[in-house]
Amino acid sequence: MNRWKIMFLLAGCAPCVAFGQAGSASTAATPPVHVDDSSLGEIIVTANKREENIEKVGLSVQAISGAQLAERRIISLEDVAAAVPGLSYAPSANNTPIFTMRGVGFNESSLGVYPAVSVYVDQAPLPFPVMAAHSAYDLERIEVLKGPQGTLFGQNSTGGAINYIAAKPSNTFTAGGDFSLGNFNDTDVNAFASGPISDTVGVRVAITSHHMDDWQYSITRPNDTNGHQSYSAGRGLLEWRPKEGIRLAFNFNGWVDTSQPQAWQMIGVRTQHPEFQALQFPVINFVPNNPRAADWTRSFLDPALGVVNPATGALVPGTAQLHDISPFGDRSFEQGALRADIDLMQGITLTSLTSYDNYKQHQSIDNDGTALVIENFPIMDGYIHSLNQELRLANATTDRFRWILGGNYEHSITFETQLNRYLHTAYIPANLYINASDINNTQHIRNYAFFNNSEFSVTDKLTLKAGVRYTSSQNRADICSFTIPGGNVDKLFNVLGNLLGKVPFTPIGPSSCYTLNSNLVPGQPFISTLAESNVSWRGGIDYQILPNTLAYANVSRGYKAGSFPSLAAALFTALEPVKQESVTAYEIGLKTQPFDRMVTLNTAIFYYDYKDKQVRGKLADPLFGALEALVNVPKSQIYGAEADATVLPMRGLVFSGNLTYLHSKIQDYTGINYLGQPNFNSAGDPLPFTPTWSASVNADYRMAREWGTPYVGISVNTRSEQDAAISAQRLNYFSEPNVVLRSGVGCVYCVAGYTTADARIGYESKDGRWNVALWGKNIFNKYYWTNVIAAYDDSARIAGMPATYGVTFGYKME
Repeated sequence: MNRWKIMFLLAGCAPCVAFGQAGSASTAATPPVHVDDSSLGEIIVTANKREENIEKVGLSVQAISGAQLAERRIISLEDVAAAVPGLSYAPSANNTPIFTMRGVGFNESSLGVYPAVSVYVDQAPLPFPVMAAHSAYDLERIEVLKGPQGTLFGQNSTGGAINYIAAKPSNTFTAGGDFSLGNFNDTDVNAFASGPISDTVGVRVAITSHHMDDWQYSITRPNDTNGHQSYSAGRGLLEWRPKEGIRLAFNFNGWVDTSQPQAWQMIGVRTQHPEFQALQFPVINFVPNNPRAADWTRSFLDPALGVVNPATGALVPGTAQLHDISPFGDRSFEQGALRADIDLMQGITLTSLTSYDNYKQHQSIDNDGTALVIENFPIMDGYIHSLNQELRLANATTDRFRWILGGNYEHSITFETQLNRYLHTAYIPANLYINASDINNTQHIRNYAFFNNSEFSVTDKLTLKAGVRYTSSQNRADICSFTIPGGNVDKLFNVLGNLLGKVPFTPIGPSSCYTLNSNLVPGQPFISTLAESNVSWRGGIDYQILPNTLAYANVSRGYKAGSFPSLAAALFTALEPVKQESVTAYEIGLKTQPFDRMVTLNTAIFYYDYKDKQVRGKLADPLFGALEALVNVPKSQIYGAEADATVLPMRGLVFSGNLTYLHSKIQDYTGINYLGQPNFNSAGDPLPFTPTWSASVNADYRMAREWGTPYVGISVNTRSEQDAAISAQRLNYFSEPNVVLRSGVGCVYCVAGYTTADARIGYESKDGRWNVALWGKNIFNKYYWTNVIAAYDDSARIAGMPATYGVTFGYKME
């Protein structure tokens, strides 16, 4: 459903509201009805796949309520990460999100790879990172579980898990919506309707739509702009209780996104072929410290569309045709999930959760941040089909011995094709004027697992915990690198096969696989199967020191499956998968609510033993120099501490804040660094995306009066410097030949520390039926960036959003 259809539907839904009844708020910029603030209410979470008070759960869990999501306008993945210290977000080179929790993450841009921080909607998995793009709307809350979650949430949760809890159908009819206007012609629409349609059936429907005009401008073409955002998402929930003891819930959600991929900011060039120094250096245009400034290729004279001299392979002058490769995006996602809960004898419940995910993308991305064709992907298409089934048995939460026993099955098919154009990088006589590489990567993935999680209350104060999961995974990859007519890569690899090959071969054409196999000849796809198994486990103790104070200690181990890269590789060795990684975590914590629950304080300290961490690194290709590859870092460690607090000093005023300290260190890794230098020892360096300090502070004040309730709030988020690549702070670009850096750039692959502030002010009517709010994000227009990407010849930043602000109008009816 596109944005205009949604706008049409909303036009027919005049009485709308941005929020529903308590616990069912949407994530608009309008707050829920204020009930009471004399003490902090009870927050229910499902961290153990049971409904429990968050203060009684002996885990590091952070919950962001629907009210907080609405007031703070948390709608994107970056917003979620900013609200959770210890959680980092970065966009990848291929427009897929990267989450890193307490230093555990996977900085990989391929479409069909598992994350280290898994994401769920009502416990139904979104198994691949790109699927989580637009889920933060019409939610009861977001739960963030820190540390390995392998026993209950499966492998690929070595960093943690994020669970979006959708707002459920209400017992009485309620509906609502809001409309927002902001700078860059930002328009946002949210709406929902909820209520019973019979004594046994309840329904809830919610939609959201966002549009924003181009917010970036080209530094070489002042009238050219980029970066418009446009997506629509919807969710429908149906709950049916056909008879006593049987509960069925169907959840369908999906989105369509035609946003333009963000353009990058090139900060340095290091030509790997000296022949290009004279071509690239004179036309380098560095961006200022302005989030809106960037550059990208709009069109170029394409030699693959021209006439080539058959004797030399060179383009006949004047015959190249203009080729438009402007950035664009067209992505869509649908998920259907069916949950059945059946009460059996003696308080035992059988739960079945079945979900099917379908994702498609068609996009063009400029990966170099320049107007040149250094690393452009005019075709970056793909799809994912994923089926997941979970069956589990659980007894009552009131039993002294509580247990969950179950199993999972997953079958996924992923496909990705990437056409890489590099006219200003490798189009030279020595390479036979190669200019285009394409790759098809098809993966068939099968996983199954069996798990148990148990808790035993030895006394009213002491509880012992244990969990275990066995997982078997299998991934069969079929990878073929090829070219296009006029791309000339086939011609080059025919020559290489004749020079290096150990056996005769049939010369290849543009559509044949060119990667050299073990006999150093082209013509075959890379086909390989990665089969792995593991046992995740957890043990722990909870001790209720006082009725309002819980101490806990946990030790756990989790695994993340290995994966294959999507690379246009010269040799089969570059396509080998990384093996599974593991994290063994030790944590102790304290949760307390003193002063009659006027204060909530949670603290934890932790240590992680990290084995075989998967990272996007480099390999020394004998033909093309330093190329990207997936590698394992044998041994690392992470330790740290965190604290979060909420204080109610007076009626209407709420202070909250949290702080995380992280120290990460690579203990064993020697390999090719980002400059292509071999045998580089990275021991002692921090892991990527692990800021030493991260914190947030929020203050909200509501003044209830007879004539209504005005309110005001401010949020401040801060993070210290972090690396975007291994050994980033020790990579000396200045000592390398053929290098030009932007003035003021020291550490090329570092993400500088930054602090941003958001604010809101509004008014809610006396009857709570309508409200208006003014809001701003990054109100001081802080320039910051979230990632630094290395293309073949240059390095570029991905900047954070500039200041955005607007007004929201909301109305509700019940």
